[in-house]
Amino acid sequence: MNKAKDKALVVAPRIWRSSKNYNNSIEEISLLITTLGLDVAGVVEQKINKINPAYFIGTGKAKQIIEQAKILNAQYIIFDEDLSPVQTKNFQQLNKQLKILDRPGVILEIFFRNAKSKESKTQVELARLQYQLPRLTRLWTHLERQMGGFGTRAGAGETQIEVDRRIIRKKISLLKKKLKNIDSERRVQSKKRKSFFRASFVGYTNVGKSSLMKSLTKSDVLIKDQLFATLDTTVRRLFVGNNNHVLLSDTVGFIRNLPDNLIASFKSTLQEVVDSNLLLVVLDANSKDLFNEIETIQSVLKEIKANEVDTQYVFNKVDLVDGDRISYLKQSFPEAIMVSATRALQLSSIIELISTKHKNWISALKNP
Repeated sequence: MNKAKDKALVVAPRIWRSSKNYNNSIEEISLLITTLGLDVAGVVEQKINKINPAYFIGTGKAKQIIEQAKILNAQYIIFDEDLSPVQTKNFQQLNKQLKILDRPGVILEIFFRNAKSKESKTQVELARLQYQLPRLTRLWTHLERQMGGFGTRAGAGETQIEVDRRIIRKKISLLKKKLKNIDSERRVQSKKRKSFFRASFVGYTNVGKSSLMKSLTKSDVLIKDQLFATLDTTVRRLFVGNNNHVLLSDTVGFIRNLPDNLIASFKSTLQEVVDSNLLLVVLDANSKDLFNEIETIQSVLKEIKANEVDTQYVFNKVDLVDGDRISYLKQSFPEAIMVSATRALQLSSIIELISTKHKNWISALKNP
């Protein structure tokens, strides 16, 4: 008999006259929550004129949401926003049994669960502890032995909190040193690869980058239909004719509002993207929020200083859309390549593109 999943009440504040685009944001946070293994019990959308420094939303509405969570028998209240430590603390004080999470917290927990390699575990743990440190206003027991679990519960006195803070600061310091060593190792690897043309898949999480990688290189690559299944950079050889090969990389996917400390921690992993000669930006042909996803991708590329790298759009999953949609995409993105990784449709177009770029790169090396 399967154990019933814990439930989450989603709170989606919407700020009047905000430049933020909220299209499909609830769908996205719901998918994140499902990936975390929770059921969405309900959604509260709230239009506000300005952010309340105490609760993000108004005090009355905050109390109302607590009551609604009780009625729905929800164990979590999850904000589709970034809460300050003070807002999290104040909300927690309203009900000490409920767990309070915000959007960055959910993303960090998914990364924490999916981290497999020593490198990604170190990166995620660092980002997670940096997120937790200013939020230590509740009971965090046995931090010396265990950093697992997610959400926060109310409880401890100041003395215990200070002990916990010291433990976390010490751990952060050790993890930063570890990452420095990992970064040095990556730089050595990167230097060795400089003699090869490098192409990288980038894009939103779960758009089929790993499937494309597997189909093109015929190699064993982890494929899962879930958000952030791939956290580590995978590099494979791709043959482009006449026994020539290039290096093809697949790395962590992007999503709207990735926590800043997560991007910072993954800097060494994302360096593979920065050092590429060609970025293949993979997009879901069936996406309802395409232009916002492109904006997110461009924003992350700019943040990691990869926005100057030669870029090519690749629309995957064209087998799931009709002719009208394909015509619209071709009209909007005339240079884009249309493919399907699962059906192996038009994959030769990617190889032809990489081959051409590779030849141009070789030519430029010979005739600087």
